[in-house]
Amino acid sequence: MKLLRYGPGGQEKPGLLDQEGNIRDLSGHIADITPAEVTLQGLERLKAIDPASLPKVEAGQRYGVPVNGIGKFIAIGLNYADHAREAGLEPPPEPIFFTKAISCLTGPDDEVMIPKGSQKTDWEVELGVIISKTCRYVEQAEALDHVAGYVLVNDVSERAFQKELGSQWDKGKGCDTFGPTGPWLVTADEVGDPQALDMFLDVNGRRMQTGNTSTMIFPVAECIAYVSRFITLYPGDLLITGTPPGVGEGQKPEKIFLKPGDEMHLGVDKLGRQRQKVVAWRNLNDELA
Repeated sequence: MKLLRYGPGGQEKPGLLDQEGNIRDLSGHIADITPAEVTLQGLERLKAIDPASLPKVEAGQRYGVPVNGIGKFIAIGLNYADHAREAGLEPPPEPIFFTKAISCLTGPDDEVMIPKGSQKTDWEVELGVIISKTCRYVEQAEALDHVAGYVLVNDVSERAFQKELGSQWDKGKGCDTFGPTGPWLVTADEVGDPQALDMFLDVNGRRMQTGNTSTMIFPVAECIAYVSRFITLYPGDLLITGTPPGVGEGQKPEKIFLKPGDEMHLGVDKLGRQRQKVVAWRNLNDELA
């Protein structure tokens, strides 16, 4: 099952994608796709609905973040050995994790905005995990039983903010628009093995990242179990699991960073595709006033 939210920002409606690729409107059954709907019980209720019984939505809709009300956005860093080495670092002995601000979440095809003063905005295609069941000291063997499904995420990052302004990675990870997520939440049963998914990212039509989740240092189950030792994960929380090599910071002979007018195209097997146009910084307060 592919769950989604569609429509203008702040006015999204709940939906699902049928087998023909059509959006079907779920608003007759639920008000929105929230953490309550991605629990194991909530997913079972939605799976019982016949997609053909739902109104078909006109094509060409904007996709929003697939879950409204994500409580935490946690990321695993340096989880692909070849990516760690391109960053000039040794693969970590234990998972590294940090948080991204909830306010950075955006729809999968929304614009990515270069932060004010940025010179080193970068890209990272990642496999995201949506939690369905509270995780607290979860054993690795049981961790995947706590997964609602998977999402495609672009972990947009500002490298100078991340690495040159002290030791707090969060500074370069949570800027506005730095969390494109979606287009769909694909339930765990439909994805199958999360360690067998190809992934890619292009910038301006040039292939920059190619990878497969099989090359993670710490697989998804281990990431969930590890984080749950320190932070309780709740239904609807989002955990992203690292990026393969090919980020702008790792390009040779010269690093490449995003600039206004660039376009990113990325995808993970079974999870759909994203396209984002990069734009210059602007004061979002003016748009929200």
